[in-house]
Amino acid sequence: MNSLWLTENKNNSKFESLSKNINTDVCIIGAGIFGMTCGYYLSKAGLNVSIIEKNEIGHKTTGHTTAKITSQHGLFYSYLVETYGEGFAKDYLSANQEAIENIKNIIDDEKINCDFERQSNFVYTTNPNEVAQIKKEVDVLNALGFPANFVTKTGLPFDVVGAVQFKNQAQFNPIKYLNGLTKCISKNNGEIFTNTTVTDVKKIGDNFYIFTPNNVVTSKYVILASHYPFVNFPGIYFFKMYQASSYVIGVDVKKTINNGMYITASDPTFSFRTANYNGKKILLLGGCGHKTGTPAPYEDTYGTLENYAKQLYPNCEILFRWDTRDCITLDKIPYIGRFSNVMDNIYVGTGFNKWGMTTSNVAANIVCDMILGKENKYAYVFDSTRVHPIKNRIEVKNMITESVNSLAIKKFKNSTVDFDKIPINSGGIIDVNNQKVGIYKDTSR
Repeated sequence: MNSLWLTENKNNSKFESLSKNINTDVCIIGAGIFGMTCGYYLSKAGLNVSIIEKNEIGHKTTGHTTAKITSQHGLFYSYLVETYGEGFAKDYLSANQEAIENIKNIIDDEKINCDFERQSNFVYTTNPNEVAQIKKEVDVLNALGFPANFVTKTGLPFDVVGAVQFKNQAQFNPIKYLNGLTKCISKNNGEIFTNTTVTDVKKIGDNFYIFTPNNVVTSKYVILASHYPFVNFPGIYFFKMYQASSYVIGVDVKKTINNGMYITASDPTFSFRTANYNGKKILLLGGCGHKTGTPAPYEDTYGTLENYAKQLYPNCEILFRWDTRDCITLDKIPYIGRFSNVMDNIYVGTGFNKWGMTTSNVAANIVCDMILGKENKYAYVFDSTRVHPIKNRIEVKNMITESVNSLAIKKFKNSTVDFDKIPINSGGIIDVNNQKVGIYKDTSR
C-alpha cells in the first residue's frame, strides 16, 4: 500500500528531467518539504532557483510523514534546559512556534488548499510512574513563558493519567502543500527537474558544479536538501547521526473520532492524528520505530499497529500502510546552516529527528537568510558546523557496531576503533574511506 498522501495525489503534473547544462543562482538538491520551502522563499526574493530531485516531488520522507506541525517534540524541553540552558531552550521553542505561523501565512498568502487544521498536541502517559516527568515538563515550559497545560482528559479512546497539552498546533496534507509551493516556484520562474540524480558536487573557483549522469548545473549557491547528505566530506554527517524507521497505518474506525494529535511520552511509541479521506475522517496510527537496518518482522511493525487499532476499534478497516526513515542526531538538535566551515556557499538542513514538518520551515528560513545576507537569530541553535564533543559515547559506539546493515556501519565497515582504549580528554584517529577522521573523548566520559 502507498501512503495516504501519495495515493490522493498520484495524478500530479510531472516535471521533466534535466536534459541540458544550465546556470542558476541557487541549486537545491532535493524536492521534499525543506527543499521546496527554500525554493519558495528564494524564488520569491528574486533569485534564479533550480531544484533537482532524484524521484518525484515529495515522494520520499515528506510523502510518508504523519504531517504534524508542532513545536512539541516529545518531552524535550526539560532536556534542552538541563543540557543547554533556558535561553537556548526558549529560542528552540520560539523558532518552531514561528515556523507554525510561517506555514499558515504561506497557505493563506498563496491560497493553498491542503487541509490545514489547528489542533491541540498532547504528549501523554498511561503509566503513573511517568506523571512526575509530565508535570516537570509543564513547569519547564511555563517557566519559558509558554502556556503548556497538564491535563488528564485528552479525547483519546482510553484513559490517561497525565499529558502535556500544546494548544494551537496544526496538521495538514503535506503533498497538497507541496503542490501549492510548486505552483508558486514555477510562477516565480523557478525551475524544477525530477527523475534526475545528482552524482557529485564540486566547487571550482567561485562556482559549484552539480553533476548529473548527462548534464551539469552551475550555481553560486547549493542547498543539500536530500534528507541525508550524500556529500560525505568535509561534513561527515554520516558520523553525527543515524537513521530510524517507523510505521503508519491509515484506519477507518467506523465511528466518529475526536480531533487532536497525540504521542506517547516513552516507548513503546504510538502516535495518533486524524486525516481527511473520501469525505470523512480516518485515523493515522504510527509508531514501532527502530534503527534502520535492524531486522523488524511484520508482527513487530505493521502487525503491532493493526492489533492495537483493533483493540481500540474492533470493527475498524485498515486502508493504508506506509513506513518512513528519519535522520536522528546524536545530540537531538537538527543540523541547519553551512555544510562545512571550510566550504562557503553550500548549505544543509538534516537530522530533523522525526519533526520535519515544522523544522523544515525553521531550516528554510535560516538557510535562506544566510544566502540573502540576513541575520537569523535562531541560527546558533541549529549550527550545523558545531564541534561539541559527542557526549553520548555509548550511542556512538552502538551506532557503529549495532548492525551490519545500518547506514553508519557501511561508512565505517573498513575501520577499526576501540573507544575504550582512547584516553579520557584525548582523541583518536579512524580511517573512513581512506580518509583520516578524528574523534574526541570528553573529560566527563
